[in-house]
Amino acid sequence: MTMEILNHSAIAVGIASQNENRCLELASLVARHTDGKGDGFHQTGIDRLEFQRESAAPVCLHGVSTPIFAILLQGKKQVLLGEETYSYGASQYLVVSVDLPMSGFVVEATPERPYLGFKLDLDPRQLCDIITAQTKSRESQPENSVRGLFVSTADTALLDCALRLTKLLDTPQDIPILAPLIIHEIYYRLLMGEQGEAVRQIATSGSKMQRIAEVIQVIKTDLNRSMRVEDLADRANMSASSFHHHFKQVTSMSPLQYQKQLRLLEARRLMLAENSTATIAADRVGYESTSQFSREYSRMFGAPPMGDIKRLQTLRSLSSSV
Repeated sequence: MTMEILNHSAIAVGIASQNENRCLELASLVARHTDGKGDGFHQTGIDRLEFQRESAAPVCLHGVSTPIFAILLQGKKQVLLGEETYSYGASQYLVVSVDLPMSGFVVEATPERPYLGFKLDLDPRQLCDIITAQTKSRESQPENSVRGLFVSTADTALLDCALRLTKLLDTPQDIPILAPLIIHEIYYRLLMGEQGEAVRQIATSGSKMQRIAEVIQVIKTDLNRSMRVEDLADRANMSASSFHHHFKQVTSMSPLQYQKQLRLLEARRLMLAENSTATIAADRVGYESTSQFSREYSRMFGAPPMGDIKRLQTLRSLSSSV
């Protein structure tokens, strides 16, 4: 028994060492491909693949995340979804399965050891193809509502896929043929991993997550429109109480809280990108009271609308002058 325990321990240590080495190699590649390009997200020569680099902390990012798979390679990060906080570090990955308004905080990064991340946009259609191919050999499982965001530790196979995909950037002639195959494998590994049920629901027709995702698109289409939960529930083919329960299970927010966060994020974009005043931005996203808009904006972003925008513009100016 003692020898068996020792053998299992040695195997676990060996796997952890392999994962650490793969993560370090992947971090080195991402550092090389982002060196000299500044902080932020950087597109690559592979469709849907981006790298993130941040050389200082803390860095706060507010926005609506579309479905993604992201591995943290170096540094540490926290993500806020509603009132929930998710913390993760090197070799851990995050999957977002529906559009979610979130706040991300890079909490560990320096110029000598920057925060580095690998991000791949998920394509529900490709996931659906894999699920369809598996249907014949897989018994149907009861469906449970699951959160539209989760954090897990990447295993050797998943890190190996990300490493092989990144290495293709050094042989661009291979990308058109090999990149789709490796991305397909990444999707397969996610579906077969410990959070496979959550990934599966992204692309399973008629799943509760997919029905919630369809309602989310309705909410996003017209932020200025008043919303009745009963109407959204009808679209999801659920009772009002069931819809409210499943929506909160997936997004960590009620439908009204979700809409409010989208409105505030869009108002911030209007003021920053289109130089809208706070009053105009508030009106365009459906606020009847400017004072209410200012209170809720300050609560979400930590500063009144115009003060927050001036701060962001100053940061942009400093970043562009470096």
